[in-house]
Amino acid sequence: MENSGLDSLSIKDRTDGGKLKETKQKKPSQGGTKNAPKKKEVKKETGLGLTYKKDENFGEWYSEVVVNGEMIEYYDVSGCYILRPWAFSIWDILKDFFDPEIKKMGIKNCYFPLFVSSNVLEKEKDHIEGFAPEVAWVTKSGQSELDVPIAIRPTSETVMYPYYSKWIRGHRDLPLKLNQWCNVVRWEFSNPTPFIRSREFLWQEGHTAFATKAEADEEVLQILELYRTIYEEYLAVPVIKGRKSELEKFAGGLYTTTVEAFVPNTGRGIQGATSHCLGQNFAKMFEINFENEKGEKGMVWQNSWAYTTRSIGVMIMVHGDDKGLVLPPKVASLQVIVIPVPYKDADTQGILDACSETVTALRAAGLRAEADLRENYSPGWKYSHWEMKGVPLRIEIGPRDLANNQVRAVRRDMSAKMDVPRHKLVEDVGTILDDIQQSMYQTAKQKRDACIVVVRTWEEFIDALAAKKMILAPWCDEMEVEKDVKARTKGEMGAAKSLCTPFDQMPLPEGFAVYCMALVSSRM
Repeated sequence: MENSGLDSLSIKDRTDGGKLKETKQKKPSQGGTKNAPKKKEVKKETGLGLTYKKDENFGEWYSEVVVNGEMIEYYDVSGCYILRPWAFSIWDILKDFFDPEIKKMGIKNCYFPLFVSSNVLEKEKDHIEGFAPEVAWVTKSGQSELDVPIAIRPTSETVMYPYYSKWIRGHRDLPLKLNQWCNVVRWEFSNPTPFIRSREFLWQEGHTAFATKAEADEEVLQILELYRTIYEEYLAVPVIKGRKSELEKFAGGLYTTTVEAFVPNTGRGIQGATSHCLGQNFAKMFEINFENEKGEKGMVWQNSWAYTTRSIGVMIMVHGDDKGLVLPPKVASLQVIVIPVPYKDADTQGILDACSETVTALRAAGLRAEADLRENYSPGWKYSHWEMKGVPLRIEIGPRDLANNQVRAVRRDMSAKMDVPRHKLVEDVGTILDDIQQSMYQTAKQKRDACIVVVRTWEEFIDALAAKKMILAPWCDEMEVEKDVKARTKGEMGAAKSLCTPFDQMPLPEGFAVYCMALVSSRM
């Protein structure tokens, strides 16, 4: 179970942006010589460091990291954010993995309009009740009131399914498998948080229709496994696969499966992505019927599934530290930054040439590498800048490295330093990046697992919740019991609510009249 609401994080929707500040070094006196050559100005004193510590003020730390790390910029509409290239490149990389995988499954991309009429949106009662507080409405065109308000999609079931009814007539039209990459708008909430909870966000949403429930059930789990791969193998974030409770499932659906992440610093669970079996409820509402091989009429079985840009926020929260972002190599738009470290009387040009040659060799091997050759910043400033942005590996080249035909490699995740011979550069850098990816996942998993507590009594439950733990508790899966737990735990940190019933179940002690163990925590 988990806490509802983000307000306890105190993550501000700031418009000042918390931008980095630079203080220029004062120019030396020219000594009255009018035509004396000016020395190159080097910016040394900066505001690169974070003001807040992750363990001390998580909300303010997160607000600083996403701006100073150049992931987002605050916009003048509260709850909306500009995704800067450093963040959008991560979304592109995740898309480059996911899109070919669903195409292997026979799923095709399409695009449906952003707007939906009120009569269609309100056709499925349970569904619209689940989204009603978040629906944004267009009520005017210029200065004229619209005769009928138009909703902006909070999700696309009601946008797409009238046309599924039109396109599906017989068994030869099935399965129908569509996906769209788009934005959605969900308006009503307090305390918006970049990536985690925004009024407009990006996602992919898949909508499929089958002749049988067995086909639908199989796809639900196939998609869920792809979502696990995104989190664990790309973002290096451990997740738990499971099934949502009846209270927490998708409104109007038959059942919901999920991958659940956990942020140890806050003690809060966070829904990573969901794959829903909608059953035949929407087929009934929208009359999506077909005729089988025997000429018999039937309703289709439907699924919907999605992951969003929230995944980027989860990654930041799990891996970031007091120096800034820490990006897994698989999703970092820049995997290696090369920095020259010239000293007085050093062969500066030779160092710069070695930096350029290093980048060329790494790029030829398919690695994402750049050199920071800016002359108006000191090496120390560059170290801090690229650490703030979370680049997985820094390569330094100075006079000693040039003389020894080597480079100095520094890992972002653990600050470990090592000398790498230039003739083994590509091989060793590739190995280091692979190790960083695995190490980040294992470290995050160890921290997550250390927060999981198995409880068997109500007293243990309350103590674990107060200690910000993820709770594995005996669970009867009864809706009224879940509502009671939510009411009894309501407090300053919000109320507990279920994350999921994990697919991997531990043996239950004898004497427990329950069916399974369920995950419980505070909820983001």
